[in-house]
Amino acid sequence: QVQLVESGGGLVQAGGSLRLSCALAGQTFSSYAVGWFRQAPGKEREFVVAISTSGRTTAYSDSVKGRFIISGDNARNTVYLQMSTLKPEDTAVYYCAARIATYYSAYYREKDEYNYWGQGTQVTVDS
Repeated sequence: QVQLVESGGGLVQAGGSLRLSCALAGQTFSSYAVGWFRQAPGKEREFVVAISTSGRTTAYSDSVKGRFIISGDNARNTVYLQMSTLKPEDTAVYYCAARIATYYSAYYREKDEYNYWGQGTQVTVDS
C-alpha cells in the first residue's frame, strides 16, 4: 500500500517562502514519478510541478516557474517543494501525487495520470 503524506503548509506573507514535504510510506521513491498539484476554492485541481524517477527531469507550470523548486531525497523517501516569492494567488491546498514511471526520465502533468495522492496541505499567502 502506497501512502503519501504532505507537510509544511501554513500561513505566510506575500513575498515569503515555504517548503512542502511529501513523504512516501510503504515504497521507495526510486520507482515513482512525483507531481505537485494545487486546488484553490471553487477551482479545479491544477498542475504545479513534476519530477521524474531519476530526479533529473522536471517540469513547472508557467505560474510558478522561477519561484518554486522541486527536489527529491531518495534516502529519506521524500520529495520537497521549495516555494519562494509567494503570491496571494498561490493560496490553495497542495497535493502530492505519485505513480510508477514507465521510464526513468518520465514526468507527468495530468492529474489523471497519477495513481496515488496525499491528503493535501493548506498554503495561505496573505497580502
